[in-house]
Amino acid sequence: MTDLLSIGAAGIRAYSRALGTVSDNIANAQTPGYARRSVRLEEAPTGSNSPLYRAGVQPGGVLVDGVVRAVDAWLVDDARISGSDAGRTAARLTWVDAAERALEDGTTGVGARLTGVFNAADALSADPASQPLRNGFLIAVDEAASALRSTAANLASVSSGIASDATASVNQFNSDLNALASVNSGLLRAREGSVNQASLLDERDRLVEGLAVNAAVTPSYGARGDVALRLSGAGGETLLSSGTLSPLSLGIGANGQIGFTIGSSPIAPLSGKLAGLAEAAAQVSTRRGALDAVSNQFASDLNAAHQSGRDAAGNPGGALLVAGAGAATIAALALTPAAVAAASDTSANGNILALSARRGADGVEAGWANLVSLHAQSTASARAQDAASTTRRDGAYAARDAVSAVDLDHEAAELLRFQQAYEGAARTIQVARETMQSILNIF
Repeated sequence: MTDLLSIGAAGIRAYSRALGTVSDNIANAQTPGYARRSVRLEEAPTGSNSPLYRAGVQPGGVLVDGVVRAVDAWLVDDARISGSDAGRTAARLTWVDAAERALEDGTTGVGARLTGVFNAADALSADPASQPLRNGFLIAVDEAASALRSTAANLASVSSGIASDATASVNQFNSDLNALASVNSGLLRAREGSVNQASLLDERDRLVEGLAVNAAVTPSYGARGDVALRLSGAGGETLLSSGTLSPLSLGIGANGQIGFTIGSSPIAPLSGKLAGLAEAAAQVSTRRGALDAVSNQFASDLNAAHQSGRDAAGNPGGALLVAGAGAATIAALALTPAAVAAASDTSANGNILALSARRGADGVEAGWANLVSLHAQSTASARAQDAASTTRRDGAYAARDAVSAVDLDHEAAELLRFQQAYEGAARTIQVARETMQSILNIF
């Protein structure tokens, strides 16, 4: 009779824990990083009245051998790698796209303003004595310089945005790295198969995935589930191992480019958001350099052309622009309409006519068009790469979640199954009690 009671009691304990696990699954169905759990049930050890003779075997009921997480290690790794690739392409696209908007090429953009200067010169060449046309030429020059300054400021703002994003991402990376070290400590102390261990393993996987989104990492796992982490790639610098933690540091150059170090060693993330930010920063820096080249050429060509002519009083023409340190500082000089050097030594409009010779394949208009075209191609390429990596990431996440995510229909069926098992165990105790009472009533 005591065997029947122990079997029922064991069932009550086991199925109560199983019901609790199902309840946890339902409660955390929408919790990011939560892996579905189940209890591992096994037959309780049996006993006998002799170690050599099994005639008196005593049934032991059911026991919970531990809580099991529904995970597939290969799918988790694939999701981590694809998430890292998608992080790189998304970060790069975000800022390359921002740079494309900064290189505004509409009716008030650099291209239109540069063309406006040459159009104003052509109009002035038809009537070089016209004061309004002379003034219109000077206004066109000032508007072109203003457009160059504005575009330079916009690109500088994009570089600052990339630096700020990189700073926040590095801080988040190091914060997650510290949190992962704490999780490792907890895993080394957690009881095998416990709910606490399952929760820590969920948090471990969530942190590793978050780290991988920022920089491609390669984890290796210990016997207790603790993780060692290193950067993916040829260098494979260690980030976390045996309690030793090596955080990332960020360096920002004067040209807007960014770099990363561990200790004093420079590193180049293979993938992840930080790799995408570094690529975007380098690309924007290149565009800023190209814009400065266009600005310097514009100032040089226009000043040289204007200084070759004579103004309304017959004096040699002066400079029209101050180039300064590139597009960020270019500015038109304050001249009167009479100071416009439209004439040459032989005609009243000879010099302003010669300005058209500055246009062509090597002119500033072509240089600007080439800059915009190259960046448009880069943006289109970044957009295509991001679409491909996002599709792959979404597929990898879906495959992982098909194994790990909570299915409420499945949990409802499990809930019903364990409720019935619990009721069966309770009925077993009730039968044992009634049987015992019937025996006692005989006496």
